[in-house]
Amino acid sequence: MQGISGNQMILGLIIGIAILIVLILKTKIHAFLALIIAAAVTGIIGGMPSNDVLTSITNGFGGTLGSIGIIIGFGVMMGEIFEASGAAERMAQTFIKKLGKGKEDIALAITGFLISIPIFCDSGFIILSPLAKAISRRTKKSVITLGVSLAAGLVITHSLVPPTPGPVGVAGLFNVSVGSIILWGIVLAIPMTISAILYARYLGKKIYQLPAEDGEGWIRPPYQKPVYEDVDTDENSELPSTFMSFAPIVLPIILILINTVLTAMKATGPVVDALIFLGSPVIAVGIGLIVAIYGLSGKYSRSETLDLMERGIKSAGIIILVTGGGGALGRVLRDSGAGDYIAQSISQTSLPPILLPFVIASLLRLVQGSGTVAMITSASITAPIIATLNVNPVFAALAACTGSLVYSYFNDSYYWVVTRTLGIREAKEQMRVWSVTTTIIWAVGFVELLILNAIF
Repeated sequence: MQGISGNQMILGLIIGIAILIVLILKTKIHAFLALIIAAAVTGIIGGMPSNDVLTSITNGFGGTLGSIGIIIGFGVMMGEIFEASGAAERMAQTFIKKLGKGKEDIALAITGFLISIPIFCDSGFIILSPLAKAISRRTKKSVITLGVSLAAGLVITHSLVPPTPGPVGVAGLFNVSVGSIILWGIVLAIPMTISAILYARYLGKKIYQLPAEDGEGWIRPPYQKPVYEDVDTDENSELPSTFMSFAPIVLPIILILINTVLTAMKATGPVVDALIFLGSPVIAVGIGLIVAIYGLSGKYSRSETLDLMERGIKSAGIIILVTGGGGALGRVLRDSGAGDYIAQSISQTSLPPILLPFVIASLLRLVQGSGTVAMITSASITAPIIATLNVNPVFAALAACTGSLVYSYFNDSYYWVVTRTLGIREAKEQMRVWSVTTTIIWAVGFVELLILNAIF
């Protein structure tokens, strides 16, 4: 911002983040309020006019929830119906039977890996997390292992593989083909996913958490090995059919995928317009919820069905608030200019060229929380520099994408979606569950980039 020194921006950033960490870790102040306080302090000390700070907070909160808030609400209502109807139980049985006992975490990671290519990871996790919860309850495998594997599979391809917006934008800025980014993005993503699964297995033993049998809350019994006796039996005729159990999840995914393909093709026409509308994430997940209501709640009365959905809405409230709070902080950090100032300073150093987009994207991600903003901003700054140097632009583009995965924390909405959905409330455990996971993924990607850059 004009008239504000870079040092003042950085001072506001440092004090704001320090206050946020202290409030969350050491006081009774709720994370949502702490996020709003930190956003306000960062903006004011960073030199933003007070009216601009308020505008950034409200726009950041509303903008974040405008994209995923409705989806979170629909998703948690759908999840309650899944569990009460037995659909989640049927899905758990099917996954175990088809993919093999003991490999549920791998199955969920692969599912997330594939689904997040056309679908935002926030939406994918909300839709699929009831499945992780059902498998955990059925097998006694820690929901942390299952949920982290799923969340990692989703975020890795969301960050590396088009047609998600970030990688597509980076490909355009570096003037490389989307096909090349898809190919090399998948190559990079596979070892990163494996590393996340291994960490998730280790973490699941350290934080052994299971869904409560009554569906309310979580329990932490002494660790035990997974149990598979009678898991794959189909004798319970009261459970919904496999088709109807999966339909509320599969239908929105198919609709969103159709939307993505038609939008990319720039197709037109009344039928195309209708399919694009039905495939928008909010509408698609809403349709999935309607399918769940009428396909899975037959044994419940109208009032019982409404009670189930209202129970889901109660659990969604805190997720929505803290997710919006993270968006508010991220917006203030962006609007203050601190992120751009840091990026411009780093671009003037003597770092090896392949590390330039990686480092800038990493710092931007830490500063303002959005992986998409981090990778695209990094690409826009470094692409003109890389074009004049002896660097493979495909690997430089993927370096920007990989850097955006570093240490997800309080100002990242996905951090709150994952940790709150999995029932992790303590900040230290939230960091172990998700911040460390993304940093491991980031570090593995960094090593892969160095190897590829040395070979090709």
